[in-house]
Amino acid sequence: DGSELAANMPNLMKLKNAIYSPQYRAFIENIAGLEAGSLTDEVDCAANCHTRGCHLLCHDDVIGTRKVSYIIYLTDAKPEWTDSDGGRLELYDAIAEEDRFVPGALPVKTVLPAFNSMAYFVVEPGVSFHSVQEVFCDRPRLSIQGWYHTKEAPSQIENATLQRLKSTGEGENTEGTFQPMADEATTAAVAAENEGNGTESEPTFSSEDGKFLGEYINKAYLTEESLNEIRTRFEEESSVKLRHFLNDEWSSKIKAAFTRQDKGDKVGENNPSLDYHVGINEKWKAVGPAHKQRFLQYQEGSGGSALSAKKASSEDVVDVGEYLDHLKQNLFQSAEFGRWIGWLSSLGFPLGYRGRIRRFRPGLDYTVAHYGILTTNAVLDTTLCFCGGEGNQCSFDEETNELIGSDDDAIWESGDVGGFECYIEADDDDEGAEAEYDEEDDTQLLSVSASFNTLSLVYRDPGTMKFVKYVGSGAPSSRWDIALEYDVKIDEDDDDDEHQLPTDEEN
Repeated sequence: DGSELAANMPNLMKLKNAIYSPQYRAFIENIAGLEAGSLTDEVDCAANCHTRGCHLLCHDDVIGTRKVSYIIYLTDAKPEWTDSDGGRLELYDAIAEEDRFVPGALPVKTVLPAFNSMAYFVVEPGVSFHSVQEVFCDRPRLSIQGWYHTKEAPSQIENATLQRLKSTGEGENTEGTFQPMADEATTAAVAAENEGNGTESEPTFSSEDGKFLGEYINKAYLTEESLNEIRTRFEEESSVKLRHFLNDEWSSKIKAAFTRQDKGDKVGENNPSLDYHVGINEKWKAVGPAHKQRFLQYQEGSGGSALSAKKASSEDVVDVGEYLDHLKQNLFQSAEFGRWIGWLSSLGFPLGYRGRIRRFRPGLDYTVAHYGILTTNAVLDTTLCFCGGEGNQCSFDEETNELIGSDDDAIWESGDVGGFECYIEADDDDEGAEAEYDEEDDTQLLSVSASFNTLSLVYRDPGTMKFVKYVGSGAPSSRWDIALEYDVKIDEDDDDDEHQLPTDEEN
């Protein structure tokens, strides 16, 4: 307190001394409904400055002995902070789920960070769920923030969000169960062969398969030369991106549909994301829990299975989900596609699949890396992405390695607006209940930027997690995708390192 910096901020030091005083602690105990004397003299206090694009995802603040969280807002008084500026404190219901609580997908109450106001809440494991909305303006969201502590850590600290994110226990998986690939007879035959004498035959990719796939896929990816080239690349890197994946007939209709929906919803392109329910209807449902994920999921069977790109004329108003649902059911779940990816990846015909159709709305949606998505077997992640742009390969300056261009493709490639899918290696260290979970502490293996009409194939072993980075309001569009995992069986005699993603040190 006797430093030169403190001397230059006398009013701030007076505020700090007041916050730390026994009298103010007693006041906090009173308004929070706590027993007198339950708070110790341990107090945390820090100044925070959230600028445009800053946000905090849903969490419960439980670390160590924290008991009461407080935020004093010092935003501009004139002009007053408004909804369109963003930066609201978002509060969530705690929904009972088995033996614990989880947050809903959407906040149920928000608090505007008005100048000279204070927000506070009691910190409880798996209950005090909150987040900070993205700041949409160029003014700083200034605040003084911290925690009051008790002598002991709270009971049921195992239900804290930080602990749940590192848990692989029952109920933590958000990805669902695998379904048989193609038809049960084909899947059963493949399973029996793989579990038999240990010999595996190459999946046969026939001309009939090529004819079927050519109704959907860019035929450049069906020639013998390209198949061999893609297979070699995948064997070397355990991942591959195929741009301009669908043929023009399908990709043009999908682009027109999602462009229309994004414009109608007024999302992206720096439009403030003020409506949490935007895009939600009987076909698109919000998916949580918010401490692990939030996005819209298309309800399968809502019209897509009977849809044909040729039948839908340019005058028809077709939900983009109908196109994606048709592709998922008729292309991605087909035996022909199974044989195609089985041959390209050298992993053989997949035994099963799971996945969904997702929309990540700018300024709202994301997924978080958590241990509940770790698999017991290797999987082949197969994701077809759609977003604003043309899906072209971006260029980089050879000397500076800086991205060239400012079009939509370059905006997504930069990563500045999020929307990329990141693969990280799970950390095996157990640092105890007071450890703060930080996905950046884990080793990044691969980052796949969002790109229009681009298919990514990524081999993911049981020790690897993934997440889709929060899509900022400055994104050119929503990120729409068909995201599937295929169950692939690796022979126990095979060298597993042959298919592992390289670490940062190896890149």
